[in-house]
Amino acid sequence: MRRFDHLADVEAFITVMDKGSMTSGAVALATTPSVLSRAITRLETKLGTQLVRRTTRRISLTEAGRAYLEQVRAAFETIDQAERAVQGQGVVAGRVRLSVSTTYGHFRLPEKLTRFALSHPAVVVELSVANRNVDLVAEGYDLAIRLGQLPDSGMIGRKLEDAPLKLVASPGYLARCGMPMSIDDLRAHTCLPFVMPRTGRPAPWLFRIDGSDVDWVPQGPVNVEDDVLGTVSLAEAGLGICQTYEFVARDRLARGSLVEILPELGPRTRPFSLIYPPHRHLSAATRALIDCLLE
Repeated sequence: MRRFDHLADVEAFITVMDKGSMTSGAVALATTPSVLSRAITRLETKLGTQLVRRTTRRISLTEAGRAYLEQVRAAFETIDQAERAVQGQGVVAGRVRLSVSTTYGHFRLPEKLTRFALSHPAVVVELSVANRNVDLVAEGYDLAIRLGQLPDSGMIGRKLEDAPLKLVASPGYLARCGMPMSIDDLRAHTCLPFVMPRTGRPAPWLFRIDGSDVDWVPQGPVNVEDDVLGTVSLAEAGLGICQTYEFVARDRLARGSLVEILPELGPRTRPFSLIYPPHRHLSAATRALIDCLLE
């Protein structure tokens, strides 16, 4: 009796979870959702445990399914590496799923990812640029780039950079409302807060005054949610003042569409970090992308 005659069902399970749905998995494997559904049911019967929960809208992993997915994904990657080694392929190949926020995705990642793509043309990067914290294990992501101090989530974190912040407004706004000369003056100006999705409260603006760190909470008539880059667009249009990263403001400051305010109150920074699950077998493609991002 063959021990591993169910490997096609395992591949179906991995593909469905990596793609996020039966329909997307079926497209990737050139089959139908019903075929993949039956494959997963057979696999669950063989293992004697439920791997996924099915609803009319989505599928999600059980605890057993999450543990099984991590192990079999690593096993399939090991097989893939073994085949490339035997075939004499020195080229790094495979797929890497990466989640990143819009701020980093638009302003910092493109240069790094371009360099990576030129060095590793056989690697396919499945990139999600969105302002939400994905569940790396449940949603099948290999890596994520996150802002801020990392919570004690059990993930491995590697700091990419401490990004300096700048306070900015448009020349038109400053001509209309005047240049603030101190942090106290900001209360008389139109500030553009970003509402943090985790807390529902405005993110504090970070200043350094007389050598001490000060977290100042902005208040204003327009509160931006979901995408922090909205505050920059509104400031550039002349609506008010925002705090953003130097790498976001750099080109706008150079062409004069934004002006720095109160530079003596900085610089403060916020960290960006690369995270990935511990104890997971990292593919050669994933390791190569980690190395490139950390350069």
